[in-house]
Amino acid sequence: MSRVLLVCLLFTTFAARGEYHRDYIDQQPLLTTPANNISIAYRSVGSPELPTVVLIMGLGASHTVWGDAMVQGIEAEGYRVILLDNRDTGSSTRFDEWGQPTIWWQLLKRQVGLEVDAPYTLNDMAADTVALMDELNVSDAHFIGASMGGMIAQVIAAGYPDRTRSLVSIMSTTGAPHLPPPTAEASQALIGTATDDDSAAERRAAMVERGFYPEAMGRQLMAVFKTGDRSADVSSISSPTLIIHGAEDPLLPPPHGAHTAEMIEGSELVIYDDMGHNIPDAVLPQMLQKMTQHMQAADSL
Repeated sequence: MSRVLLVCLLFTTFAARGEYHRDYIDQQPLLTTPANNISIAYRSVGSPELPTVVLIMGLGASHTVWGDAMVQGIEAEGYRVILLDNRDTGSSTRFDEWGQPTIWWQLLKRQVGLEVDAPYTLNDMAADTVALMDELNVSDAHFIGASMGGMIAQVIAAGYPDRTRSLVSIMSTTGAPHLPPPTAEASQALIGTATDDDSAAERRAAMVERGFYPEAMGRQLMAVFKTGDRSADVSSISSPTLIIHGAEDPLLPPPHGAHTAEMIEGSELVIYDDMGHNIPDAVLPQMLQKMTQHMQAADSL
């Protein structure tokens, strides 16, 4: 899987939202702080006196990819919102000196049971988030993670239960090996987009403008592979959990969300029609309402 393929993949799925805006996010001060022996960039929206929601973005994506509608929708319900750049994206510490993995070789190693090479793991990225909370004097938070961000949020909920008010895992997975691969249609689409023509270059430029960092994608993908199957840890999650998935997700088909729900006792699974590996404009209001109800119920416990 080439870096160009990854760029096209992410842009044509998760990033594709017609009404995307980030003006409100960009108006908030962008700050950095030492955390877990690196530097983490973040923005804080709303009063520190309010319950906190931490938004964790996915593969190669900075915090701006969440878009204004998501951030303002959560803030309007009485929450402080913290957005962070995962390590290797945005203004957080980058790992460019590590270089780019040879992805086909790492995939082959993974298939035969050998350990893949990666400069960090999902556990490191979870520790970054908790260290940021320490720096901001946030004792606990609701964690909302999308795709790889959902995996990181799951790691936090499993490893740091006292810091977790609730978990919302969106279009994510446990990483269990029995779960289905991308659909044949998605694979065919990848073959069609993994080119170096002008249209692919334009899509890549648009993706960078949106807030994706293609240079990080291979390394973060290796972090996912190196961490491996997290089913046992996910099954230990005791915080109130909402799992959201798209019925038409071609990258992580619905069984990925269903398995996450099966692993977490008492969790709720919501599958939206007309949703793939993205957050469609038509689905966002329903999703915000469902997440808000979930967090408010957890706050009342």
